[in-house]
Amino acid sequence: MSDTTEAAFQPFKHFEHRGWRAVAERYGPAFSGATGQSIGPMLDALGVGPSVRLLDVACGPGDASAAAAGRGASALGVDFAAEMVALARRKWPGVEFREGDAENLDLPDAEFDAVLMNFGVLHLADPDRAITEAFRVLRPGRGGGRLAFTVWVPPPETVPFAIVLEAVEQHGVPNIGVPPGPPMFRFADSHEARRVLGAAGFVDIGFRPLPITLALADPDALFQIMLEAGVRTSGLLKAQTPAALERIREHMKQRVAGYRVGNGADEAHMLPMPAVLITATKPACA
Repeated sequence: MSDTTEAAFQPFKHFEHRGWRAVAERYGPAFSGATGQSIGPMLDALGVGPSVRLLDVACGPGDASAAAAGRGASALGVDFAAEMVALARRKWPGVEFREGDAENLDLPDAEFDAVLMNFGVLHLADPDRAITEAFRVLRPGRGGGRLAFTVWVPPPETVPFAIVLEAVEQHGVPNIGVPPGPPMFRFADSHEARRVLGAAGFVDIGFRPLPITLALADPDALFQIMLEAGVRTSGLLKAQTPAALERIREHMKQRVAGYRVGNGADEAHMLPMPAVLITATKPACA
C-alpha cells in the first residue's frame, strides 16, 4: 500500500478501532456461532498441537487462542481493541492476551510457528502490511512458518451480507456511514490473495472453502446483530433515516424468514455464510 493510500484509509482504521471497542461485549454472542466454525479447520491446517507457538491476530474474544491452548499449544492473542482483550482475558483466564496492532506487531522476528487471523484481515486498513508482519514474526521453514486466515465469500453467496446490502439498496442510501477502506471481500479473490501473499514472501499458498452457517432463532435477529454487533454494517445502518431504517428492518426480517427450518421449539433460521480458508508457508530460506 502506498503512503498516500495508507493516509486515505486512516479514518477507516480509527472507525474500525472505535467500533470494535464499542461492540466487544455484543460481538461474541452474535457471531461466534458462525466464526467459531472455522477455528477447527484453521488449527488443523496449521498443525497446532503441543510445542507449537501460535499467534492469534485480531483475536477478538479469544476463542481461537483458547482452542489452540486446548490442543497443548502456547498461544498468544492480540487485538487492537482494549475491550476485546479485557473480554478475552475474562473468558479464557489461562491464555495470554495483549493489545496489539496487526499492522505493526510489537513482537520479535521469527517468534512463532503459526499465525492465524480468523476473519480479522477484512477489518484492517492495511491488510498487506498485516500479512507482511505475519511473515516477519513467523519462524521459517520446516516445522513452522505457517499462516492461516479466513475471509467471507462475497454476496450473494454469503446470505447475511446479501440481505442487509439488498435491503439498504432498496429502502435506504448505500455507501454512507463508513469511511473509505479496502474492499471487504478482497481476499476471497484467489488471484489477489495469491499476489499479496507472494509479494510478502509466502509460498505453498492454498485455498479451502468452508461451508459456514449463521443460525438465528428469530427472523428479526439479523437486523439486530448487524445494527448492534457489527462495525461496517452498524455504521451503514445507523446512517439511515429512521423511516428508511424501519423499512430496511422489515425487508430483512421477511428475507430471513425464508430460511426457516423446523417448527416450534426446533425452529431456526439457517443462513448460508460461506468462507474461504487461506493458508501459506514461510519458506526455510527466508
